[in-house]
Amino acid sequence: MRDLGAGLGYVFKGQRWVFGHGRWFGTGLLPALITLVLYAGALIGLGYGADDLVEWATPFADDWSSPWPALLRDALTALVFVLGLFLAVITFTAVTLLVGQPFYEALSEEVDRTEGGTVPESGLPLRRELWISARDSVRVLVRVGLYAVLLFALGFVPVAGQTVVPVIGFCVTGYFLAEELTAVALQRRGMVLKDRLALLRGHRLRTLGFGVPLGLAFMLPFVAVFLMPGAVAGATLLARGLVGEEDTGAAGGGETVRED
Repeated sequence: MRDLGAGLGYVFKGQRWVFGHGRWFGTGLLPALITLVLYAGALIGLGYGADDLVEWATPFADDWSSPWPALLRDALTALVFVLGLFLAVITFTAVTLLVGQPFYEALSEEVDRTEGGTVPESGLPLRRELWISARDSVRVLVRVGLYAVLLFALGFVPVAGQTVVPVIGFCVTGYFLAEELTAVALQRRGMVLKDRLALLRGHRLRTLGFGVPLGLAFMLPFVAVFLMPGAVAGATLLARGLVGEEDTGAAGGGETVRED
């Protein structure tokens, strides 16, 4: 329980850090706002086009007697929009971090600088860092997708599907959200995806204590925008604690990110 509380503490420490460094809060908002506008446009387009998509995909229902075609298509239209919204929620952080890679990299470095010690640098050109971030994000999202399919199937189990499975779902979301956010700091410390996941597994409760509250908050898009800068700052502080830099106040030297 103490580790859960420690993880939650990093959420508040990160928000406190950005509010104490107002310039970085404003800088960190920009990529999240850009992503929100893009996602809002996509969801609006989906809202207008979902019914046409469903009608195109269900020609077999044209010969059904009323009201069954309308009921089927209305239900499928709602399902398409809900799935689109779900995908938007689980990919928002990854896309925001990709769009704002230079901003969040600089924010994370500033957190390291203010906490003391040497600021690790990847030594890679921006284009290469963007490629590595995009590739790792896809790998993480594939993992999340596999868990989502499994949990969706388990959701039909009586009682457990309506109680235990949603809790597990939030834990999975929070765990991988923490991975996405800490990747900004851990990549600069020479850690590839496999190493980062192993590190987080070794501190599972602290990771969940950080990621689950943020995952719940990020379900509200406008809240996610305003929490994003502090989430990156908090994830950097968490990363420092996980690799043992928090107590020493010294960040590791500028290691180069390895390739898988």
